[in-house]
Formats: sequence, C-alpha cells, structure tokens
Amino acid sequence: MRKTKLVVIGNGMAGVRCVEEILKLAPDGFSVTIFGSEPHPNYNRIMLSKVLQGDTKLADITINDWQWYKDNGITLHAGDPVVRVDTERKQVVSSSGVTAPYDKLLFATGSLPFMLPLTGANLPGVTAFRDIKDCNTMLEASKTYRRAAVIGGGLLGLEAARGLLNLGMQVDVIHINEYLMERQLDREASSMLRRELEKQGMNFLLTKQTEKILGKKRVEGLLFKDGTTISVDLVVIAVGVRPNVRLAAEAGLEIDRAILVNDYMQTSIKDVYAVGECAEHRGMVYGMVSPLYEQGKVLAKHICGMETEGYEGSILASHLKVSGVDVFSAGEIRDAATDASYKLSNGIKGTYKRVFVKDSKVVGAVLFGDSAEGGKLLGYIKQQSDAAILEQDAAQGSGGDADMAAIAAMSDKDTVCSCNGVSKGAIVSAIRENGLETFEQVRSCAKASSSCGGCKPLVCSILDYTLANEEQPEPPKVTVCACTDLSRSELREAIAGSGEKDAAAVRRSLGWQTENGCDVCQSAVSYYMGVTAFLRKTKAENSSAADSGHNGASLAFSQLADGTCSIMPRMYGGLTNADQLRRIAEVVDRFSIPHVKLTSAGGLDLQGIAAEQVAAVGAALAMPLAASRYGNPVGTVITGAVPKYDSGAWRDSVEMGARLEWMLEGLAFPAEFSAAVSGSPKHRAGTLTADLGLVGTPAGWEVYAGGSRVKELRTPQLIGVCCSDEEAIDIAAAFALWYREEAEYGEYAWQWMDRIGLIPLREGLFNGDFRDRLLANMPAAEHVSPVVEVLSGSI
Repeated sequence: MRKTKLVVIGNGMAGVRCVEEILKLAPDGFSVTIFGSEPHPNYNRIMLSKVLQGDTKLADITINDWQWYKDNGITLHAGDPVVRVDTERKQVVSSSGVTAPYDKLLFATGSLPFMLPLTGANLPGVTAFRDIKDCNTMLEASKTYRRAAVIGGGLLGLEAARGLLNLGMQVDVIHINEYLMERQLDREASSMLRRELEKQGMNFLLTKQTEKILGKKRVEGLLFKDGTTISVDLVVIAVGVRPNVRLAAEAGLEIDRAILVNDYMQTSIKDVYAVGECAEHRGMVYGMVSPLYEQGKVLAKHICGMETEGYEGSILASHLKVSGVDVFSAGEIRDAATDASYKLSNGIKGTYKRVFVKDSKVVGAVLFGDSAEGGKLLGYIKQQSDAAILEQDAAQGSGGDADMAAIAAMSDKDTVCSCNGVSKGAIVSAIRENGLETFEQVRSCAKASSSCGGCKPLVCSILDYTLANEEQPEPPKVTVCACTDLSRSELREAIAGSGEKDAAAVRRSLGWQTENGCDVCQSAVSYYMGVTAFLRKTKAENSSAADSGHNGASLAFSQLADGTCSIMPRMYGGLTNADQLRRIAEVVDRFSIPHVKLTSAGGLDLQGIAAEQVAAVGAALAMPLAASRYGNPVGTVITGAVPKYDSGAWRDSVEMGARLEWMLEGLAFPAEFSAAVSGSPKHRAGTLTADLGLVGTPAGWEVYAGGSRVKELRTPQLIGVCCSDEEAIDIAAAFALWYREEAEYGEYAWQWMDRIGLIPLREGLFNGDFRDRLLANMPAAEHVSPVVEVLSGSI
C-alpha cells in the first residue's frame, strides 16, 4: 500500500510531537520527511536555561536523537531549512536544493526572537536567547567578560539572567514595565519574586526603556531614554517572539498575526496544515507547550482519517520554577477584567495565593512559593466553578485528606506537566504499570517535571495518592437478568448497533435464553430500543408517539399492575385553571374512570382506564399527557408560589418550571426522574431532593442535579450558576438528555453522576459545542410553549 507523503517544515517540539502522535495512530501509513533550520535533532527548547545555568548538558535535553529518526524511517534534513513551497505542484525546496514532494504538508516553523530595532543591535556581544547557538554565545562570553544586561523581565529574560549569574557574571535586568512577569503574575506576587531574585544577586532596572546600544567594535554599554547609562560587556535581548510566517505568506497561505487555521489545524490551502507558535486559532497564538501538544493530537487524528472533535482552544496556564521558585499562573489575572479575588499571603513561608473571580465564577489564579494547588485551581477555572468553592476549600484547610481529595477530584485528562504535556492519567498509568515508587522514577518514565520542575509538588502528591490507593480489580459482571449473559451497558450498545425493529427480533439476534424474556429484560429492551429509535430519528419513530406526549394521546399512557392504564394530563409548572379542571372532570365522569390520584408533584393521575378506552380518553382530554410507552416520563415540574404571592422569591419559578417541563415532556428516562424549580435559595419546591433542580438567586439560576428521595435520600450537587434564563434552561435540558442517552436502564440520575464524575459532567455541560449536540436531540413540540399561558394567567 502506498504511504502518504508527509513533509514537516520545522524540527521543533510542536511539529515532531505531532509526528509522534501520527506514528502511534498509523505507524505504517506515512512516509515522513522533516526539514529543520538547526543542525541538531529535536530538543527541548524549554531546557535551554538549564544548559546555560550549567545544570544540564545538550545531550540531556535532546527529545529524539538521531537514532529515533532512523528507527522510524523519518528522513531528517537538519540544518537545511525550506526556502520555497509550491502548493500547486505540492513540493518544497530546501536551501541546499533538496526537492521533496508531499501529499500533506505541515508548517511547524515556530517563532523568531523579537530583536529591538536599536542602534548597535548588530554589535558583537548582543544576542537573543532562543536556540543552542544563542546559548553557546553567552557561554563563550562568560569566559572573558563579567558585566551582562538582560533586556526583558519576562520568564525567558529571568531564566537567562539566572544562567548568567551561575556563569559568574554581574547581571542587570532591564524591564519597561513596573513589575516583572506581568503576563503571569499580579503586582504582589511579582514583588515577592523580585525580592527573592535580588537575594540571588540580580539587579533590576524597572520602567527603563533602552534608547541605544553603545560600543564601537563590541558592545560597551546601554543608553536609556531618560539619559542614564550603564556599562556592559554582553546584552541579551529577551523581549518576546513573533510567529515565523514569512515562508507561509510567500506560499500564499492566509496570514493575520500567524497562519490562520481552523479547529482541525487546516490552513486556507488544501492539504496544508499548521501547528504550534506559527499557527493562529480563533484569534489566539499560543506560546506554551501544552496547547501546542493538544493541537498536535487533534491534527494527528484528523490527518490519519480518525474522528475527532477538533481543537477548541486552551486556557493559558503556567506551572513554572523561576530561578528555583515555584510559580503558577492560569486564566484571567488582570484586576481590570475581574470583579473580586481571594487572597492569602504568608510572609514567613514566602508563599502567596490569589484566586480571581468574575460573575461569581473562578476565572484565574496566581500561586507563588507553593504551587501544589495549581492543578486543582486550573480545574476550577476550566469548569467555571462557583466562587463558593473557595470558601469550602478554606474551611477544609490543606494537607492530608484535603490534598488527597483534590488529587482524587482531578480528571485523568487534566494536564499536570505543561512543559511536556503529561496528564494525571499518564502519570497514574506509568506508576501502576511500571511499579514506580519514587519521584525520580516517575520523572524518568513519564517525563513529568523533567523540564522546569515547577510541577514537582503536584507530581509527588499524585504519586503518594496512587501508591495509597491501589487500582481496584474489575467488579464481577452483572447481567440484565437470567435471560441473557449481557450486562446493561452491553445490551444498550448491542441494540444501538443492530437494525432490529421489534423486541422479539432483538432477543433472537442476541441469543436470549427465554423466548419472551421476563419483566426485567422486557422493560430494559423496550427502553433501549425506544432511545435508539429516537436518536436515529427514524420514520417509524417520527410517526409514532412512542416517545412523545405531543403526537398522539393513544400511546401516552402507563400500564398498571391489573392490566388497566393511567393517563396524566400535564399541568405545566403545577399551574392549572378552571377550564382544564372542568375538562378533566367531564372525562372522568364520561368514561367512569374509577380513581383520580393527586401525585407527589402536584399533578392528577387518572387511573384504572380500560386499555381499549385509552385512545378515546386521550382524544377527549385534548391535552399533552405526561406518560410514555417505555421508560419514565418527567411528571409535573414542581414549582414555588406565583412570584407576586411570594415576597421571598428572587426569580419566577412557575414560568421556568413550565418552560422546563415543556422541553422535557417528550422524553422518557431510564428511571424515575423528577424536576423542581425554586424561586429562592429556600428550596420551597423541594429542589434539594430532585433529580434536576433550578434555584433562583440574585446572581441568576443555580443548577443542581443528583438529588433523590427515591431508593435513598440524596442531596444534589451544584452544577453551576447561569446568569440568564436561557442558559439555565439549556444546561438543565442538556443534563436530562445526556443522562437519558447514556445511563443504563434502572440507573438513577445520581448513580449515573457518580459513575461519570462531577468534573467531567460540568466540563461537558459548559462546553458550548457539546451542549449544542445534546440539545439537537431535543424533540420538537407540536403545540405552543405554555409560558405565554402561564404569564397571562390563562392556564
């Protein structure tokens, strides 16, 4: 089979990591050629500061040595950059004249150091700090000279300054802003960092703007715009980088700040992709390693023809060790862009913590001196957690059980080591599969904390947690019933994958041990078939009322133990009127219905209807009905009092309850499912024991899920806070749809939540694209929303 020709322009971390992912997915599918501008194999650029500081050798930071390229059949042209791309002929040409044809082309050209346009910038002794050549320039200078200046007080500049100190040089750090690392730290944390670095020997000149580099044959000093000068022998310019896009622009790719790409890292030209610091996605250009690795994984799946959700962007997070000091920063940390913050400072220990809040949600965090909480706080930011969780953390304290609880709450997908893109799950797997017992073993095997070392505390905590909690063996398989060897999940998957249209055919195809099954499996098969048919939107489902109270009252009923049936007329939000009650009373008399029972949700259940009368009763009522042929329908959504009668209500629970019931009325659930809406945090509608609850607050609607008063009493968990009615309804409805589609028959909502985890649940529901996919499966009602009638008082 012919292999796909993949050409990669750039031998850096992002491009080669993408190649690694492709080789995992399709080891024999591609013929790979890589062109690099440096005469070295792929190395960890983040570790250059360690080389400069004398802690590490060049060989130690090499990610993939020469042999790796050979073993994987990769043709590497090191020190031979591409100078021309012909997208019509689909080929590239290198500086040495090598021509390479391609089927797929990947730009991974990274970025270039931004050199200030200063007079004297071309003098010997002036360098950037971006690659091995720059590192060697500084190492050579330190053998002869003693005075160095670093222009730039960001992370790279401080790392360069630390290295020069280690080489025995006197170092001045010049920074145009009022405090250091302003992109990662707030003012207070920056001040603490400055004091620590001054103890190490660095000198800082803040709010200084360089006017000119002085010297004739070699750099001799710096002139600032305020007229002052300093004498120096070496100048390192570390003021930032710019995407390397010249070649892409010449090739005709669409460019803004960088190469424009979509969610699959495709550029404006077919079969041409971009990843890393040269790519611009949704207006963002990322310089941190973790987002670049995420891009690479998406691109690898796409280019291998595998289904993938696409790259949706990343929350910027830095887990660093700056000159030996642990620093963590994530999300939004600008005072002007946030409402409030939670701050904790310990001058004795030299630690600092500040968490930023906007619209009552956690949006950013800064840690200094102790970054152990970084993973947990990043999780809060990604989930848009309510700020109240910070008070809970403060009450629990830290250390011991609290730290272990934080580790347990982390998702396996959460990134622990941003430098190398290592997740919690990868670390746990490495520990268990290889019997690791020490941090050094984890660092060597999983590569976590093998770069800057900032995540070492978190890695150690994960190691301790994993060793203290052995992996549990797989529980014994529980079948649906004695009629089959299939579990409930296996039955659901088998029905979803089959084309059978009736239960008898399903039982035959799946090797049922009894022809007709039993009460247990009959209900389970009926439910899974109904959900599968609904999701497929088959013609039979659309023309039947098997899953809808809208499309025909004849099927909107429940079977009772004595063979008779029951019908529940819907009373949206628990509100009704004389006309509706009169119509129900007339039907009860006309058909001699023996029992009318008031349900716990405040609705009316007409019980004891003869099977042959169901259709006639439904037609006579001419109302939406709260019943389903399979599964469990949502009954009346319990609400509080009409707002004008309730002085304590912050929100209109009746209107929201009616809207929620109208959206959910066409759904059947795997177990009894209740919903409630309270107008205030007093929970008067019973939202503390409902499967799904909305609670009105001054800030908006709190969405709760997982409460129960059936089987066992359970209080619900807070999913999130929504500012608008529309968002709250969408989140609530998406939860119901997700539960209905993925839960096993008979599994209560709280049991399903325990199984999938609260954090993945929040991440899914607050992911706009994922939520929209769920809501696309919402049945369309054939009658007008009851909200208008509720507001007008006509119900």
